[in-house]
Amino acid sequence: MQKSLVAWLLAAVLITCAACAKSVDQEMERAEVVRVINTSIKWCFPDKSRERLYGSMLNDSTFFMFHPDSRSTIKGFDAFERFAEQVFMPDACQPKGSTIKELRVVFSGSGDVAWFSCLLDDWGEWNGDPWFWKDIRWTGVLEKIDGRWLLMQQHLSTAEDAVRAEVMEELKAAAEKNGPASGARE
Repeated sequence: MQKSLVAWLLAAVLITCAACAKSVDQEMERAEVVRVINTSIKWCFPDKSRERLYGSMLNDSTFFMFHPDSRSTIKGFDAFERFAEQVFMPDACQPKGSTIKELRVVFSGSGDVAWFSCLLDDWGEWNGDPWFWKDIRWTGVLEKIDGRWLLMQQHLSTAEDAVRAEVMEELKAAAEKNGPASGARE
């Protein structure tokens, strides 16, 4: 009786310790995934770093990225690298800040794949002219490969209803300022 009680207590302690270790591992994995997500967008602070930018991405032909515009879909790491060298790396591009809001991270059952979603504000200057992304919906998938979390694919988009409302306000303000557009019916 006493031996079985000791065995049960020992089993309970081992199970509790295993559960605690798994929880710590999950927290560490989540922290690393969050770090990679942040690095993939904030790679340029305090200075532009190709190592930080490219080191967070899967370097093969399966890497994929949708941008909010229809011209900037990227298929493969080589295409991403060409895009980054033309758009991000010139001195004309001066990133000023990024804010990630409402970040959610979910892991697969096996724990080697994670997906995320958030809202992104990203701003800077191009040749001294300001640019700004506000509330960009950003989702992505990461995989742990050879012990490293890498961004496999990502999708950046705008909420159509918000964009439509902003455009309608701009059109209304322009019409009030300039009067009816040429060709407009009265």
